[in-house]
Amino acid sequence: MRRSSLFLRLLTGLLMGLGCAAQGTGDLTVESLFHPVRKVAYVDQPGVTLRWRADGSLVEEWQERDRAKGLARLAAPGWEPQPWMNQAQFTAALAGAGLDEPSATAAWRAPFIWNPAGDAFLVAAGQDFYLVDPGRISARLVVSSPGLKEAPTFSPNGALVAYLQGNDLVVADLATGRETRLTAGGGANHLNGRLDWVYQEEIFPGQGPRGFWWAPDSRRLAFISLDETDVTRIAIQDDRAQPAPTLLQPYPRPGEPNPVARLGVVDLDGRITWMEDPHPDDETIIVAVGWDPAGRLVANYQNRTQTWLECVRFQGDAGQPLVREESRGWWIDRLPLPVFLQDGGFLWRSARSGYQHLYRYDALGRVKGQITAGAWDVRRVLGVDAKAGKVYFEATQRNAIGLDAYSTDLEGADLHFRRLTERPGTHALTFNGDFTVYLDRWSDVDTPPQHLVVALEGRVLRQYESRPTAAYRALRRGRVTFQQVPARDGTLLESMLVLPVGFNPARRYPVFHCVYGGPGLPLVRNAYDPAILWYQFLAQQGIATWVCDNRSASAKGAVSAQGIYRNLGAQELQDQLDGLQWLKAQGWADMGRVALCGYSYGGFLAAYALTHAKAWKLGILGAPVVDWRNYDSVYTERYLGLPEENAAGYRASSPLGAAAALSGKVLLIQGTLDPNVHPLHAVQFLDALQKAGLGAPLILLPGSGHTPQAPQHLWAMHQAIWDFLNKNL
Repeated sequence: MRRSSLFLRLLTGLLMGLGCAAQGTGDLTVESLFHPVRKVAYVDQPGVTLRWRADGSLVEEWQERDRAKGLARLAAPGWEPQPWMNQAQFTAALAGAGLDEPSATAAWRAPFIWNPAGDAFLVAAGQDFYLVDPGRISARLVVSSPGLKEAPTFSPNGALVAYLQGNDLVVADLATGRETRLTAGGGANHLNGRLDWVYQEEIFPGQGPRGFWWAPDSRRLAFISLDETDVTRIAIQDDRAQPAPTLLQPYPRPGEPNPVARLGVVDLDGRITWMEDPHPDDETIIVAVGWDPAGRLVANYQNRTQTWLECVRFQGDAGQPLVREESRGWWIDRLPLPVFLQDGGFLWRSARSGYQHLYRYDALGRVKGQITAGAWDVRRVLGVDAKAGKVYFEATQRNAIGLDAYSTDLEGADLHFRRLTERPGTHALTFNGDFTVYLDRWSDVDTPPQHLVVALEGRVLRQYESRPTAAYRALRRGRVTFQQVPARDGTLLESMLVLPVGFNPARRYPVFHCVYGGPGLPLVRNAYDPAILWYQFLAQQGIATWVCDNRSASAKGAVSAQGIYRNLGAQELQDQLDGLQWLKAQGWADMGRVALCGYSYGGFLAAYALTHAKAWKLGILGAPVVDWRNYDSVYTERYLGLPEENAAGYRASSPLGAAAALSGKVLLIQGTLDPNVHPLHAVQFLDALQKAGLGAPLILLPGSGHTPQAPQHLWAMHQAIWDFLNKNL
């Protein structure tokens, strides 16, 4: 229970959260933030997607909150949008192709799949594909056959589209509509061109089920074939209906069989060439696939426990290593394919120095030199301007909590090292073909994303800004600050504070302590996060929010994460405790009223912290991993190794085994259809607590996967968290 001086404010906030949103009053409520129907729009973000066309112009795809949508074109010199297609024209074009209006309306609201030239796009309607030409305001049916079609992908020449049908790969000629099944034998245990759950989640995140890649000549496709015969199945049951449907999810756990992966190349007639396994005596995983400019297949392989990585280029079906990375007592992070140069050489990104940097190799795979260096990371190569002899990339050179774009000479001359982006914050750039103009998606902690069209010299040609609403402008907000705080060994930890509204350093405030803590994934970033409004709600209730990245989560080079190898939890907890010591020294934090909250890896870290320390009064554990033997093999073995080789590390890293030592009250939150951290983790932890004479409320989110997204789940989760804080902090 809070001190009586705060009770009326908290009670008022809770009642508003359950009954009436306070629009325009300056007060946030749980309801105004999360209610499925009555939530308030505080920021109108620019509903626009910009993409380069092959001719150097831009497509502007915009969408308003009321679902209005349209297409426009932008080009030099003025970069003013010229209307290209609206919904009425789209619907009329598809009606001419034989599609009814309701289906056309649904297709208009779905994502478009653009061809490489950027002058036409594919839309799906039921089991059919239509090709839409906005320039001619026309559409035509290009693929019509029974069966669900997934992951459609244009060939580089734009004449063909490849897609998944079931667990096999199919290609269609867009001129004739002729479909060719390229693979056969796909089924429950064999996936051709389709990625299974663990490959989607841990190896090719963000790619969806697509496990195939077009060759530059548009005549071949590389694909991964997965054999899941021996992979463990986890039963996930949907109890929202009866009889309850059950999904048997292939899910390899540490030490258990992984899917067996083969790499093949198939031509347009369905002839398959299987690549030789470059390491037939070692269990490997395929972590990147692509082609070099000469049309040779290139792939990155790692051993099962990811202590080495090898880039292999194939000539025919035989592979030769281009680069090999070996660890020195820890793991190797997944690396992208080389960026090939006109002279046959390539750029390679490596953390061999402890930080991700660029190295130049010749055509034979010999190192010519290091292009970038320093105690910072190169995050992404944006492109190479061969004519100017420059490489463009995103990096953390200015500071670790932001992201900027840079250029430097391919020879690595520091004299020409240049930062392109001026405003502090987080930038994401995409260049046009001749590197004269770029798109910049920028935000900072106070500014929702802005989209800018910028000339290389820095002149802004066009800008799309987020618009704060009247409700947002009226909000009473607490001050947000970033600071570096020292751990006991002097390591500087990145942190963020959201101070209570009307902050008075002479008072003492309770603290909401938010963590994630997973390797290389910081929470402290100078970028806009919609969660800031939740923190501002707490600030209005007199609660400070404290976010501190333990060193392994900071993304300050691979060197920062290596201390957690084979023993998860211990170093992360020590860093969080050291951060709390800094917070205590500020004098205003009530260290007897600190609530620790984390989700996924953050749920693990919060569970570990509350079973291995006594610094927190409360814990909120969302989808916590409580026993790493029950998580997936690819992620877990990267950090803990194989269970038979590191049994002590698995035991020490388990909150489940220490459940009886729980300190403070905890709230458990779990989606019932979570395919990532299965509900068994929360159930096993609750079981262990009850056996120890303890307990915890468990909030189930029926039908939710790993990340709660449905409005009713976000509403229920935040209601439960606020009620828990209000009653116990």
